[in-house]
Amino acid sequence: MKTWVPSESVAAALSDLPGIECAVYNSTTPMPEGVEEVEVWVPPLVTVPDVPGTLARMTSLRLVQTVTAGVEPYRPHMPEGAVLCNARGVHDAGTAEWAVGAMIAVLREFPGFVDAQRRGEWTYHPTDVLADSRVVIVGYGSIGSALERRLEGFEVEVVRVARRARDGVHAMDELPALLPDADVVVLLVPATPDTAGMVDAAFLARMKDGAVLVNAARGSIVDTDALVAELKTGRLRAALDVTAPEPLPEGHPLWSAPNVLITPHIAGSTPASERRTLRLIRAQLERYVAGEELVNVITDEY
Repeated sequence: MKTWVPSESVAAALSDLPGIECAVYNSTTPMPEGVEEVEVWVPPLVTVPDVPGTLARMTSLRLVQTVTAGVEPYRPHMPEGAVLCNARGVHDAGTAEWAVGAMIAVLREFPGFVDAQRRGEWTYHPTDVLADSRVVIVGYGSIGSALERRLEGFEVEVVRVARRARDGVHAMDELPALLPDADVVVLLVPATPDTAGMVDAAFLARMKDGAVLVNAARGSIVDTDALVAELKTGRLRAALDVTAPEPLPEGHPLWSAPNVLITPHIAGSTPASERRTLRLIRAQLERYVAGEELVNVITDEY
């Protein structure tokens, strides 16, 4: 069974499974031979060139197992008869930890104090604090749940928002009424046609003065120009692990905007995520070889 995997470590994790022939294909390697014979594809974290064209050539494809929770590069182009599964859960710890660290860094003004340290200046002044804040989690799934667990010791109120209402969770159409009372808004929604540009000028205008926008989802969720405009007024603050465009080019207005912390899409890039990814792929391929039911199957947009 020809299987393309993103790294030698994944190939090693599958090496003793019967009948699996692994070839490494990622954004830095040439495409291996035999694309039309590939039955299982585990794409890399950084997408390879021409995903639609690659999938169209995979005439024997039966399973795509991503290493990300998001599946937007693959979902619209899946060949008939192939199953798409995501890596729900493997990046929960890293992303949730980043979100907590990012909101604390912005509220306690760590970037500014680091700049002062480099200048050798003692810039004493009071800062904001996470305690007693209202944190609205937009896209309350497995990462949102992991984030809430990590916030339990910080004496905050967590407000949960998801596509559909359920016990203790607000529906997305209730979000506009929740924004004016939020001290921190954390974006964890997937990239879909419905979420593209959802954080627009109107969304940002509903946020209260001094609130912090934390984006650990996808850059396409936020209207970048609208966010830059708000940041320049000093009314809002932000912590971004993802941007649009991405990578953020040199000279882009976001780099010089005030009150924003930017990291280069590293929230889930941790040793814990790598270990959990290997375990997931191994277990998934064991199920596939045995003809058992797969996990994390994408049946809708996500």
